[in-house]
Parts: sequence; C-alpha cells; structure tokens
Amino acid sequence: MQQTSNDVWTFCHYCTHGSSRLVSDCGRAYTALQRMLAKIRHILGRSPAMPTPSVPTGERVYAIGDIHGRIDLFEDLIRMIEEDDAGRRRAHTTIVLLGDLIDRGHDSAAVVARAREWSKTREIEFLQGNHEEMLLLSRTKTESLRGFLKFGGRETIQSYGVDAETIMAASIEELQALMNEAIPQDDFDFLDSFKKMVRIGDYLFVHAGIRPSTPIEHQLGQDCRWIREPFLSHKGSFGACVIHGHTITEEPEVCANRIGIDTGAFVHGTLTAIGLEGTERWFLQARDHEVPAEETTAVA
Repeated sequence: MQQTSNDVWTFCHYCTHGSSRLVSDCGRAYTALQRMLAKIRHILGRSPAMPTPSVPTGERVYAIGDIHGRIDLFEDLIRMIEEDDAGRRRAHTTIVLLGDLIDRGHDSAAVVARAREWSKTREIEFLQGNHEEMLLLSRTKTESLRGFLKFGGRETIQSYGVDAETIMAASIEELQALMNEAIPQDDFDFLDSFKKMVRIGDYLFVHAGIRPSTPIEHQLGQDCRWIREPFLSHKGSFGACVIHGHTITEEPEVCANRIGIDTGAFVHGTLTAIGLEGTERWFLQARDHEVPAEETTAVA
C-alpha cells in the first residue's frame, strides 16, 4: 500500500483512541496539508491545452464518487440524478459508481443493497475501489483483515449485524469467520464483479487514477484502485480525461486531464456526482449540513 500523508492521520486516530483533542488536531493538520498540496500542484504549472472531451452523441453519463457507507447521501443523490435525468432530453443514460461503496460510514450493507436494487432499473457500471479490494482479500488473508479493520472495516462488518462488542472481543481468526458468515456470498460475488475501469467517449472512469505514460489497456488494477502519485501531479494527457475518486477534496477538482469527485461523503458530508453529455458537464451534490467543518479527518 502506498504510504502518504494520509497514514499520519490514521496512525494518530488508531493509536490515541480516546484523545478527541489530539484527533481533532491531527484532523486540522491533515486538512491543512491537503490544501497545501493542492496549492503546490497548482503552482507547479498549468496543464497544457487539451481538446474538450465529450461523450458520444445521444448518450448521457452520471458518475458518483466514493460513498463509504453513507446510505442517506446515496439515497439523496439517486433522487437528484433521477430528477435531473428526467428533466433533460431523452438519451441513453449510464451511471458509473467509482468504487468505495463500503467502509467508514455505518450503512455499508444498505449501500450495497441499494446499488444492486438500482441496477435493476438503470444501466450501471460498477468500479472496484481499494476498500472493496481490502474486504475481498480479508476473506482468506488475516493480514489483509487487520488492514481492513484499520480503514473502516469494523463499521462494514457491524452493518451486516455483528455487534461492536463481539468484534472487539474476537480474535482475528474468529472475526474472519464471523465476517464471512455475516456477509452474504451474493454480496461478495457482487463486489468481486466490479471492473477496474470503464471508458465512454473521451472519458475514462476509474477509482483512484492511472499511471502516466502507461497505455490505458496496460494499466494494472492495483494502480487503478490505489494510485495517487505520480497520477495527481501529472500535467500531460492520459489518453482520455480521467474521472476518479479516492483522493478527497472539499469540492470537485477539475483539471485539464482529470476530474476528481471524491468530496468526502464520510469526512465532509458531501457526496458528488458529475453529469456528462456531449461536451457539457455539471455537478450534483448531496450534503449533510450537520457535519462540523472541523471534523475533516479521514483518508480515502
């Protein structure tokens, strides 16, 4: 797993437990660091001019960023997308979920169920995020399970009916057995079926990003689910305009060669979708206005 400044906050959070003041301080430091890095990327130079990307004539696409168990925001955004799509001219509409449906939030099981239900009435492309990967590896690898628990996996297991006390008291082997029993095989199979990327017209949809200078058809799934650098700071063309999540920003990050739409559903209480038709693009956002601004402490 790539080591980034995100790991600093993770260490603080999981090693201090009850120290809310220290966690809050780490959170402010993390947010300040993210803002500073964004400014540095901007200062390093403007992206070169590139042709305006588009989706094929007669098609419309909505891509949704990292949901992370926030069924409330997901339901709100589904309603907004349905209303927005109905208010526009007829088109062949595709929904793309960019991965990380699970972990951190308290209703991962409900998000998975709702996504499966929505796919019965909508054409949906599901992309696998690093959190889905961690869960799937945790079925058989206890070391993967340890990492999964540190990155929000406890909440996912709880959402499938295993109470917190049982999770805390169980050995890693016992918890692995409990998890495998609690989560239906159909859900495991569903998450395992997610793709690493989807291309529609001039847009490439992927969870985390891709490796610069590597042809799209040769990209590794590991990079598609985990990469940050050198993807985020790359100014040249990727061969398509990349729509991605994974790296949290307070608002969508629009660059000439990529657009990041992970606006921190669990962190900032904002779940974002981007709409695309022809060369037009727009954003829809479901917001939790009860999340205090200082509670901005999590990693993607």
